[in-house]
Amino acid sequence: MVAQIPNPSQIEYPDSDGKPMSDNTKQFRWITIVKYNLDWLFTNDDNVFVAGDLLWYPVEGNPKRRVAPDVMVAFGRPKGDRGSYKQWEEAGIPPQVVFEILSPGNTSNEMAAKLAFYDRHDVEEYYIYDPDNNALSGWERVDGYLTEIPVMQDWCSPRLGIRFDPSASPELQIYRPDGEPFLSFEQVSQRLEITTRELENITQTLSETEQALAAVADRNQQLIAKLRELGIDPDTI
Repeated sequence: MVAQIPNPSQIEYPDSDGKPMSDNTKQFRWITIVKYNLDWLFTNDDNVFVAGDLLWYPVEGNPKRRVAPDVMVAFGRPKGDRGSYKQWEEAGIPPQVVFEILSPGNTSNEMAAKLAFYDRHDVEEYYIYDPDNNALSGWERVDGYLTEIPVMQDWCSPRLGIRFDPSASPELQIYRPDGEPFLSFEQVSQRLEITTRELENITQTLSETEQALAAVADRNQQLIAKLRELGIDPDTI
């Protein structure tokens, strides 16, 4: 009996693996911090694609070979919505940078399998952050293999340009290339509120200044009119 070879167009690549995005609020918060700050960092570069919890299929015809990184970054790929990241539809470009945020449910075997997957499929930088223990690990591709980074303190990502400070307390601090820290949604909201209040104060000050200048101008016109009533040419004074 001859085995039937499936038509590639008939193979299904599910957009979900049925697993939750996160196991707890702390893990979810860190996934969103990394994802959205990277979005902001590359907002003006149309060819940097950032995704969170998106299934990545590296090999056409093999839907079982897949993984959903907590956050991944693909340089050279356009922004836009995707149900999954099918590498053969993305010019063969794999995500170059991957982040995983640990939760108590992650096992050592699971994380070892992910490291092997990312190593096999050409990820250039791989970072794991454990928010419960404030522990950061990283790997970079050296001589064709993902190699553990011995010291993560002040490590600067070659691809992203961001700097890591795992010694910060109580949690990891990540800095943009311009030195500004990664911010949570709450921190961004607070900064926007402060900026809005400052703008309102500036607007109020400008309005009061304009009113004061208008009053001075009106007073000057009154003085000029009075001088002319007295037969004095104000231009000769």
